[in-house]
Amino acid sequence: MPNRVFFPQELVDRLLIDEKVDLRGSDLVVYGEGRIYSVHEAVHVIVDLTGADELQLSGRVKAKATLLELGAEIVENSMIIGDAAYDIIPGWMGIPKGPFALHAASEARRTARAEKPGFPDCDSDELILASLAV
Repeated sequence: MPNRVFFPQELVDRLLIDEKVDLRGSDLVVYGEGRIYSVHEAVHVIVDLTGADELQLSGRVKAKATLLELGAEIVENSMIIGDAAYDIIPGWMGIPKGPFALHAASEARRTARAEKPGFPDCDSDELILASLAV
């Protein structure tokens, strides 16, 4: 199974404004690196405020569509499913398109790095994400 990453909506908004990433359909593209992540709406469930956590969602990232199928009502940073109330962080779940080794040797990466010089030299998806979070 490929690595999955969570992009909080607040971070994506800031990166879009700062022109560090672009959303193209269902893809998030990292400028300066050329790395592409296939993304779909997701929710990071922080904590069950009722304390029961019967669905065992606390600390997990779930596709928004899956939660809606469970009957979730999502408003900003809150979610209710049945009698349970949760604090959440809305955002995007991303899956890198292809292995990092192929990306590292790609023409798309060389082009992106030439267009946005100064992007940190990253040798993993984790380092790319860390450089964006700064």
